[in-house]
Amino acid sequence: MNVNEEVEKDVKASEPDMRVSEGERWGRLILGSVVLLFVGIIYVWAILRIPLATEFGWDSGQLSWNYTITIIAFSLGGFCAGLVAKKVSIQLRLIIAAVLLFGGFFIASQMGDNLFLLYLSYGIMAGAGVGIVYLTVIGATNAWFPDRRGLASGILMMSFALTTLIIGNVADLMIKAESIGWRSTYVALAIAEAAIVLIAAFVVKMPKPGTVFPTPKAVAKAQAADKTAGQAPAQDYTSAEMVKRASFWKLFVFCALLAAVGSAAIALVGQIFTELGLGAASLATVIGIVALFNGFGRLASGWLFDNVGIRTTQYITSAIAIAGPATVVLALVTNNLVIGIIGVSLCYFSYGFAPTTSSVFASSFYGMKNFSQNFSMLNLFLIPAPFAATMGGLLFVSTNSFVVPFAILAGAQVIGLFINLTIRKA
Repeated sequence: MNVNEEVEKDVKASEPDMRVSEGERWGRLILGSVVLLFVGIIYVWAILRIPLATEFGWDSGQLSWNYTITIIAFSLGGFCAGLVAKKVSIQLRLIIAAVLLFGGFFIASQMGDNLFLLYLSYGIMAGAGVGIVYLTVIGATNAWFPDRRGLASGILMMSFALTTLIIGNVADLMIKAESIGWRSTYVALAIAEAAIVLIAAFVVKMPKPGTVFPTPKAVAKAQAADKTAGQAPAQDYTSAEMVKRASFWKLFVFCALLAAVGSAAIALVGQIFTELGLGAASLATVIGIVALFNGFGRLASGWLFDNVGIRTTQYITSAIAIAGPATVVLALVTNNLVIGIIGVSLCYFSYGFAPTTSSVFASSFYGMKNFSQNFSMLNLFLIPAPFAATMGGLLFVSTNSFVVPFAILAGAQVIGLFINLTIRKA
């Protein structure tokens, strides 16, 4: 061995090993999943709205507006978190989110017959807080899985959806308990949400630059399939460069149409099941079970993106999105609760594909270097999507049926199919 070889060997020996272990990064994924399990509270609105309608007499249209405002604030909160991701630490972003979540639920717990205060507290403050946590935790956790971005996104977003079943049913029991009631339940949510996010602020971290990750065979196979279908590996685009590309606007419109179905179903599920004859005693449990399909959609779409590639997953996405609202219409026309549960489950399932789609496309089309900013910008499709819930609530007030709004949503998904078929990186 000559002198140069000895020097090179000594240098390599002194360099830190930047390979990440499977245990460490799966630990990060579990941590992120627990955080999102608590902050998926925006999906519990179908349960948390019930005592407000009873006590204050607010109708479907008024309460649907709160869900719309919440999702808009959620989207804008995530967008702002993405914009400052390179300048503001994860810790500070999550501390701000914890303050917003606590303030939102606590103020809502003290309100009287004041819709504006509901929209401000639950809608704007809590919604923005959830958006900041969502973008920050997903951005940091996905960075540990550049080789399995679909799987990681799917698991994280499934946890976000599971809030309805787990936290939602606990909240429902507390609301119904005479010794607790809805106001104390909202206070408990304020404390729990803030506490978990504050803890996350000190443990959620990005991998160090230069960290080496493995590439499983299944992932390599899917990447090869995408390359064959014209989906070559992404170069890194800034947000300004991204919005100049036709693919961004096609993705934005497609995701907005896709999310509209789930938004309407999530906001109106309680009334749909009630109209189909489901009793109040079983309502929260059935809603929680159906909400699992939101999580299943996120997990299934993540697996599909990683294992069969982007193009095939796009076809499956559109098929489910059309089937969901069409089945709800069939259930309402035939007054069949079983078909209604299947239809709403499909709506939830298709909704689960939307956030995973935006996450995977943001990284696959526009690179990982500016992922947080690009993902937050693409995620703004959630701003127009919840207006489907408002439309559904208002049309129900005027027609006393959900047939028309869900028929409109089914038609919109057919349009989405044609847009979906044209999406390429160009």
